[in-house]
Amino acid sequence: MSTSCKTVLASRVSASFRDQIHKDIQERQICPKLVGFLANEDPAAKKYAEWTAKTCAETGVAFELRKVDKQDLEEKITEANDDKDVNGIMVYYPVFGGKQDAYLQNCVSELKDVEGLCHKFVHNVYHNVRYMDEEETMKCIIPCTPLAVVKILEYIGVYNSVLPYGNRLYGRTITVINRSEIVGRPLAAMLSNDGAKVYSVDVNGIQLFTRGSGIKLKAHKVEDIDEKLEDVVPKSDVVITGVPTPKYKLPTSLLKDGVVAINFSSCANFEDDVKSRASIFVPSVGKVTVAMLERNLLRLHDYQHNLREKQSS
Repeated sequence: MSTSCKTVLASRVSASFRDQIHKDIQERQICPKLVGFLANEDPAAKKYAEWTAKTCAETGVAFELRKVDKQDLEEKITEANDDKDVNGIMVYYPVFGGKQDAYLQNCVSELKDVEGLCHKFVHNVYHNVRYMDEEETMKCIIPCTPLAVVKILEYIGVYNSVLPYGNRLYGRTITVINRSEIVGRPLAAMLSNDGAKVYSVDVNGIQLFTRGSGIKLKAHKVEDIDEKLEDVVPKSDVVITGVPTPKYKLPTSLLKDGVVAINFSSCANFEDDVKSRASIFVPSVGKVTVAMLERNLLRLHDYQHNLREKQSS
């Protein structure tokens, strides 16, 4: 049994990113504008909006929350796409749920999609394409919460910095309990693209994400497997949970001794005694998610500025 467990708070991981964003904005004397659309009554979405507003105010980002009727949302997104003063757009999901939300994600211009949820960015995540352009001058925008989890894993040393970039999770086994299109599935793809063996778990079963043989940089592959949660969790070096209900608790008894346990759900998915097995426990990732949102915004602000300069020259 693990005798000591280090709790890593999202505020600690996000601090260096927030400091750098604040410094960049001050030194360059810019004020990137982010517009968030809230068209639901979801308490988690409202909390996320509050975090976003607070963090943006501290770092120097202009954040505007627009509460709209969901029937008007598509039109309002289009207006923001066309507004040169708006550098980034985000939508607090779910709105309708299912395919209609996927449609809305594709209504956001890729040059303003701070959440990285439009088709081009999602396609690029799944195919391990890391740049938007052939010249490789514009890095792809990565979905904020999956990116936040990656940055946390880097911070706590799960990524092996001795290995080449793109292979730094080689030899790691990770379970992600969530396969949503917004977080769980892209996260599994990203981790496997960096070399990990990833078990992706949802109510319908378990899929195995791998990148193929060797450590060459290749896109991942996915296969359905017959194993159960109690089979894959005990052999995982890292277990990441994101089940959006307070009723779900992952049994501590399934965890490997010394595991890294990360919870990205707004609910606590681990049992209270998780620290008896875990070597590192990350209870939430929200503040890192918002920092990644701002990081993406700054990147898109620069892309828009550079493209306008090219067009005017």
